[in-house]
Amino acid sequence: MTIFGAIEAGGTKFVCAVGSSGGGSLRTTTIPTRDPDGTFADVEAFFRSAADLGPLAGLGIASFGPVGVDPALPQYGRILATPKPGWEGTDMIARARDFLDVPIGLDTDVNAAALAEIAAIGGGLRHLAYVTVGTGIGVGLVSAGRTVHGIGHPEAGHIPVRRHPAHGDFAGLCPFHGDCLEGLAAGPAVAAAWDITPSHIPHDHPFWDVEASYLAQLCASLFLTTGPERIVLGGGVMKQERLLPLIRARTLDLLGGYVHALRTIEDMERTIVPPACGEPSGLVGAFLLAEDAAA
Repeated sequence: MTIFGAIEAGGTKFVCAVGSSGGGSLRTTTIPTRDPDGTFADVEAFFRSAADLGPLAGLGIASFGPVGVDPALPQYGRILATPKPGWEGTDMIARARDFLDVPIGLDTDVNAAALAEIAAIGGGLRHLAYVTVGTGIGVGLVSAGRTVHGIGHPEAGHIPVRRHPAHGDFAGLCPFHGDCLEGLAAGPAVAAAWDITPSHIPHDHPFWDVEASYLAQLCASLFLTTGPERIVLGGGVMKQERLLPLIRARTLDLLGGYVHALRTIEDMERTIVPPACGEPSGLVGAFLLAEDAAA
């Protein structure tokens, strides 16, 4: 059996695995994201310990961003302007090549997740957006079956949004934009604005209306700009199952019947969906990147 390595490199944790996209993970580990040296020392230790499973045919890195995704540019594989201390300029590919001499594929964690979700959903889908709402807010796009790159990669988590009145004078937490979507609606912003964690919120708390408003603005913007056949909402904040129907209803209101295929709540239930992957989408996507690199 051909096996591959996968790294889902997040701002909070690295998830490493050996296996394949079709067969799943044979062995995994979770490593807290610290400084690059300490984090990659643990990544290397995992893959060396997994050598008993057999040689790897390739490695996929699904990385937090912003990260260079154009192989033709010198910043390919490097972490770009990030609020994560010590990580700007880190060469993710070179770090992995220090201990693995195999073909390496790299994309953003959310682009990789979008690849995994379009494969998991199936049915001939070719256009999909994957949104993670957790420590940050990231958006990955697959169009015509390929992840979207251009001047960089999608950064829709940093779009400006209409502020909700219930947020008062909360300035937002994004160090670059203040009250962009991520600065208002990511997990740390939720905790800072309300002094709560998303897993312990009373049903009558204004959080629900505020969060649904911001994420519905993102969904409406994605439908109007990229026309995805599905928007998959994942990440830690979206584990609050009550949010999904609120977001669908608010998105329907925002679109106002303008998009012909999105005029009923049933349309929203069909197009704004939770993850379909059995394992974390970014990890499955990293396997897909590895398999593509080795092909």
